[in-house]
Amino acid sequence: MIIEFIKTYWIFGLGFLAQTLFGLRILVQWWFTEKRKQVVSPGLFWRFSLAGSALFLIYGILRLDIVIILGQIISYFVYIQNLQLKQDWNKFPTFLKFLLLSFPVFSIVWTLTAAHKVNFSDLFFQQGGIFFWLGIAGQLLLNIRFLYQLYYSERHKESILPIGFWWISLTGSIFIVFYAIYRRDPVLLVAQGMAIIPYTRNIVLSRK
Repeated sequence: MIIEFIKTYWIFGLGFLAQTLFGLRILVQWWFTEKRKQVVSPGLFWRFSLAGSALFLIYGILRLDIVIILGQIISYFVYIQNLQLKQDWNKFPTFLKFLLLSFPVFSIVWTLTAAHKVNFSDLFFQQGGIFFWLGIAGQLLLNIRFLYQLYYSERHKESILPIGFWWISLTGSIFIVFYAIYRRDPVLLVAQGMAIIPYTRNIVLSRK
């Protein structure tokens, strides 16, 4: 009983650590934005994003949450590309770059392996219903925002966070909050619930 309790909250602790890094990226971006009175894309935003994503991939594996795993894999490489646009990726040690690139590969292998052990159909489709699809839609939006951001940045040859990025972020977070309530996942609930505030603030600043 005690061992199971420790195991459960250790996993939640890992998830909260990942979300803390995601929260720090927003605070850093928000601070630079307020300081310059315009929306900016600092290098630290992408460093915290990549570190948080690596930890959240592990959290998704431990929670057997295919929604989290698939969602993080897509955005993971967008973070790396933005670091390249910021000329930061080459500053990482070779071993660290290899380690970071190995996380999504491991996650894909685990997902394919776990498909034979876990009945995801019963776990999500039959029990989750609309909440499963809200989770999928939310994760898709939270990843599409980075694909949109990357496309926008590549066109301008620099890392930029346009207003569309924040609108997509806000919508995705609202969907994930409903999914988190269904899954009774405090990590997703707290993280995405709090993220709504800076997303809204960036929309206001972008409109100005």
